[in-house]
Amino acid sequence: MEMRRKLFQKDLPEEQKIDLLREYVDASSHVVFLGGAGVSTESGIPDFRSKDGLYRKTDRKFARYRPEYLLSDQCLHREPEVFFAYFRKNLDARQVQPNAAHLKLAQMEKAGKLDGVITQNIDGLHQKAGSVNVQEIHGSALRSYCVSCRKEYGPDFIFENEDPVPRCPACGKMVRPDVTLYGEILPDLAYENAIRMIREADCLIIGGTSLEVGSAAGLAHTYHGKYLVIINKGKTKMEGKADLVFHESIGKILGQL
Repeated sequence: MEMRRKLFQKDLPEEQKIDLLREYVDASSHVVFLGGAGVSTESGIPDFRSKDGLYRKTDRKFARYRPEYLLSDQCLHREPEVFFAYFRKNLDARQVQPNAAHLKLAQMEKAGKLDGVITQNIDGLHQKAGSVNVQEIHGSALRSYCVSCRKEYGPDFIFENEDPVPRCPACGKMVRPDVTLYGEILPDLAYENAIRMIREADCLIIGGTSLEVGSAAGLAHTYHGKYLVIINKGKTKMEGKADLVFHESIGKILGQL
């Protein structure tokens, strides 16, 4: 009976699905948003794997490298000059502005209708929009720290640094971005907070992620609450378990709440 109900709801016209989404949010005490790169594409930041994504860009300077290698701990330590050249060129979002989805989620949190945001993104746009409880499970490109003395630096230190490999003024060792690279483990506190939020949620909205990356997929599968909503332009692997699925712009759908 439950599966038939979900299949019926997925076939409803969008206007009726929006009404249901409003009902789910209004009926829930703990709404959580789990988002990926698709949340920020509407701000002009490319995702990674789509046809227009970062990994499809052709840049002769980096053509001989696999994209995943360029954002890996191996590249950082074996070829730091290559790593920082790629990082500075492709991951500087300091001037990018939040879009309708970021702003709506911040508004929902302020109104007490959203417990918080769990994001795979490293651009800091949720905080710029006004969200407070943001669990950055892949870290942030706006923070950096010395690999030796652990001194912390702000958003401009790496991107404005003219040295091929930025060095700590205090001890002279490398300063790296506070992001989770390929080959590294996720930040303990953010991931533990994310798991707790999802386990307490009675409505989980997943947006802008294909759930191909293990961290997001793993978190999504820990959810056993009442309502599961997916908003993503492409198909995801969990649509069979969802109550509502929108293949639409996240800003457009959330903006109607």
